[in-house]
Amino acid sequence: MKKFIYQNSLSIVFLLLFAGAMIGQLVFGFDEYNNELIESGGQVITICDYLTTGHFFEATFENWESEFLQMSLFVWLTIFLKQKGSSESKGFDGPEEVDREPSAHKKDAPWPVKSGGVWLKIYQNSLTISLFLLFIISFILHLYGSLKDENTMNILKGKPTVSLGDYLVQTRFWFESFQNWQSEFLSVFAIVVLSIFLRQKGSSQSKPVDAPHSQTGE
Repeated sequence: MKKFIYQNSLSIVFLLLFAGAMIGQLVFGFDEYNNELIESGGQVITICDYLTTGHFFEATFENWESEFLQMSLFVWLTIFLKQKGSSESKGFDGPEEVDREPSAHKKDAPWPVKSGGVWLKIYQNSLTISLFLLFIISFILHLYGSLKDENTMNILKGKPTVSLGDYLVQTRFWFESFQNWQSEFLSVFAIVVLSIFLRQKGSSQSKPVDAPHSQTGE
């Protein structure tokens, strides 16, 4: 068990941080939503009911959407684009290890590599594909939650509900999306540029402390 925790400590810590933040969102979001219901003349709901509300879906998936969009674009764009001096970029001195063609004869190669053909084609792009699919799923669930929450509030206020088509041309959903997208793109810009000049000893995301600013890649 100790060995397992040591070998997977990075993912375990982030999973625990995610769980803690998710619980915090649920607790405070539940209280906030009930306050909104009371102010709009509705009835207080249970926390189990809250998990099926548009409010919960919107708040959760509008953030996941932006994260997966950021990561999928970052993984894909680093294939083609470079930034001199950044630890997040490939270098300028020709092909790197990640660019080489996979070998089916390499020891412990994943099974898609050994199978070749279409499985290899999919597998060698599987990280970008998976992240982009997670973005699309989150985008759809965000849209579902946002529309559901909008119509819930409309019903409580005695207003007519809106259709999906009408909602997509309104501003709320796109405001929710772009306010998250811009922050994610800014964070990527920050790590790409700051890693040119700043260091963190021991981190795989930083160049060595004594590396020149012009050194590109880790």
